[in-house]
Amino acid sequence: MPEESDAGDGSRRRWRLVRAGTDAVPPWVRQFMRRTRIPLSRAGRVRRNRQIVARLGLAAGALTVVGLLGWLVFASPVLGVREVWVEGVLILEPDQVRAAAAVPGGTPLARVDTEAVRARVAALAPAREVTVSRSWPSTLVIEVVERTPVGAVPHGNKYDLFDDHGVIYRTVSSVPSGVVRVQLATPGPQDVSTRSALEVLRSLTKRLRSQLVTLVVEGPARIRLELSGDKVVTWGDAENSDWKAKAADSLLAKPDKRIDVSGAPEVVTLG
Repeated sequence: MPEESDAGDGSRRRWRLVRAGTDAVPPWVRQFMRRTRIPLSRAGRVRRNRQIVARLGLAAGALTVVGLLGWLVFASPVLGVREVWVEGVLILEPDQVRAAAAVPGGTPLARVDTEAVRARVAALAPAREVTVSRSWPSTLVIEVVERTPVGAVPHGNKYDLFDDHGVIYRTVSSVPSGVVRVQLATPGPQDVSTRSALEVLRSLTKRLRSQLVTLVVEGPARIRLELSGDKVVTWGDAENSDWKAKAADSLLAKPDKRIDVSGAPEVVTLG
């Protein structure tokens, strides 16, 4: 509303009241300026309540679905084990593997402890590597890689087979083709003589291997090769086996029955 005032010099000034914006109000004052909330109409309240009920219904439905899925996967026999599929076995029978796995039918597939199953199957002597996996909806897959024999130790009228780690895992009535007959007192992965035998076997040339009848290991430093034609190679210990194999191979064509490569690399004797 306009007003007039005397400035003291005889002139008159005009003043006008202007409404200031909220930015002009100090913050400590602005916090007391609350906007009055207008009450909802009856229709608005009904609409708001319906929205709340709908949202609660959706949340409850989602929780129900999640719970049902969890029950189906982790508790219900619907997705339980109906088959244990075994792959890769030749020595072992699939039923042996299933028995070792010990997984009851109907066990929820998601709850099967695959590491525990793997450990139980791996305890079977012929099993070198074991992998366990799930195949949905109801199959447990067990893949086995069996051991490969490199040596056969006489045991009465039979032979104990061992692999390239010295593990005895099978007994057979005859030496399989391509497997070396090895005389050892106490074969096994921790036996020093067994480890020496493995080192010698890995070093043999094709010609030595083809003529080898028996690898005799009476001790870590008392190794000899008994070859066809009554030839004998005195090997000594397993050190410098690669050199010893080459030296012995180069002398096979000679008529001598005794070859001694047990000395230093530069010492070879014939007899």
